[in-house]
Amino acid sequence: MVKIAPSLLSADFLNLRKDVRLVNEHADIFHLDIMDGSFVPNLSFGFPVVEAIAEEARKPLDTH
Repeated sequence: MVKIAPSLLSADFLNLRKDVRLVNEHADIFHLDIMDGSFVPNLSFGFPVVEAIAEEARKPLDTH
């Protein structure tokens, strides 16, 4: 079985709630790339954003 897990790094951060709701309706899993600037040079969203996503998410969150 194929599962759809869109990466929230491609979300519209000015309208994050809208994109979270879109994943809730049309995908199977939330994919969150956590980059902290230590293990990788890039930065992505941190714990406050992940917590906000988790409050709205109705599907499992997959992180790495």
